[in-house]
Amino acid sequence: MNLVVDIGNTLIKYAVFDRSEMMLLETSEPDDFLKTVKALFKNHQKINHAIVSSVGGDEHKAFEVLSLFCQVHQLSHQTKTPFKNSYATPQTLGVDRIALATAAFYHNPNGNTLVVDAGTCVTYDMVNDYAEYLGGAISPGLEMRYRALHEHTAGLPLLSPKEILDFIGNTTESSIHSGVVNGMVQEIDGVIDQYRKRFKHLTVILTGGDAHFFAKSLKNTIFANPKFLLVGLNHLLEYNKR
Repeated sequence: MNLVVDIGNTLIKYAVFDRSEMMLLETSEPDDFLKTVKALFKNHQKINHAIVSSVGGDEHKAFEVLSLFCQVHQLSHQTKTPFKNSYATPQTLGVDRIALATAAFYHNPNGNTLVVDAGTCVTYDMVNDYAEYLGGAISPGLEMRYRALHEHTAGLPLLSPKEILDFIGNTTESSIHSGVVNGMVQEIDGVIDQYRKRFKHLTVILTGGDAHFFAKSLKNTIFANPKFLLVGLNHLLEYNKR
């Protein structure tokens, strides 16, 4: 069995896999890491491999802790991947994007796949039908846009994400919601349209913490899978076992 650990900007996600099947998914605060790991290994004693992914550079401590329990792979730009990485600066490519590209490859190994990850940032990652990772884009995420409007202006309030009823806002609050939410919907749809013009038979995967928020609003046909990154990490672990 495999343990996948994804250290995000605010929470840590843990997923237990039996081969390709996810058996368990849970989250914790960073301070509860050791307690959570001990409980996982106590309750799932067949775990013998783990992989650690971190977007914030805190993976070394997690690696040391997990190494007490099993063999651990620390995801980096040097990790072997099943696709050709054509990113011009692979050493700067985020490990989360490596995992998403891997999940895209296994989901659609002979096709063109675009992964849209709507989280703290919105990332776009493209794997073509030659099994080649091309890159994509990075833009501010939902909460980051709300926070920017509040922190970089004198009078705009800090709001929480909210679905909009109309794209024309008739109050300051509804105008902010329209600007952020409708703006992101138009951005994501527009980017997908650009990719569709260049790549035939494009499969689009929407994932990330805010995937559910946008899934119904996008005009483009997509597959929503909020666990896509964890699946990609498990594929990477299996691939690197060999």
